[in-house]
Amino acid sequence: MSEHRIPLAGVIGAPVAHSKSPQLHQHWLKVHGLRGYYIPMHVEAEDLAQALGAMPRMGFVGANVTVPHKERILEIADIVTDRASLIGAANTLIFREDGKLHADNTDGYGFIQNLRQSAPEWDPTAGPAAVLGAGGAARAVISALLDEGVPEILLSNRTRVRAEALRDAFGQRVVVVDWVQAGNMLEDAATVVNTTSLGMLGQPPLRVPLDGLQRQALVTDLVYTPLKTRLLAEAEDLGCITVDGLGMLLHQAVPGFERWFGERPVVDSAARAAALR
Repeated sequence: MSEHRIPLAGVIGAPVAHSKSPQLHQHWLKVHGLRGYYIPMHVEAEDLAQALGAMPRMGFVGANVTVPHKERILEIADIVTDRASLIGAANTLIFREDGKLHADNTDGYGFIQNLRQSAPEWDPTAGPAAVLGAGGAARAVISALLDEGVPEILLSNRTRVRAEALRDAFGQRVVVVDWVQAGNMLEDAATVVNTTSLGMLGQPPLRVPLDGLQRQALVTDLVYTPLKTRLLAEAEDLGCITVDGLGMLLHQAVPGFERWFGERPVVDSAARAAALR
């Protein structure tokens, strides 16, 4: 990019006004004293390809994509990383100097980095991981957990056929459990992850019984509104290690920021405060 042009990035979704990414990236730009802007962009599905085609000419160096575009972007991108292909979705785009659109998925990276920072004693090999939900976030989480050496994934989803599709994609280390039995699978789990929207503000509660939780288990919720969900509050009361979902949002943003703006940002208390502002 010409040194006369200010580098631009942003997040594309529909809706996108609720995104915390703009205040996070603007915080990092300020901390590093960089020229650049990161803005929210509401783009409908039928306009996505056209919008992406125009962005590099407007000075954009990259973008994040969120719902509902994370799967569709794989059809539009020129280069798709192996992990984005495996997960079946992308969240981070780079507009390359040669004109090609590069798509990656940093959700799994962000998920693991959040656990490593917030619970340094976490041992992925200590036992099975119980994963609730079988959407796009679950694909990223399962892929990352298997890479980290989790011996088995116990997977439960309200619609069983979606969980079975993930088992078919990721292989025999994934075992599907009926939703009505989801509470029972917690008894064996060293790591418990809620990837559903249940428990989020404005959503129905997560009704899975938690009395089977191991006291030394690590429990994390991808929901971060509220920061302490009922799942995390009850797990904390039982003596479990708990990790909230905001850190995943912060850590998944790091690789994109570094590629677009040339500095590797730090996830710290100031970054958390900026995202919550």
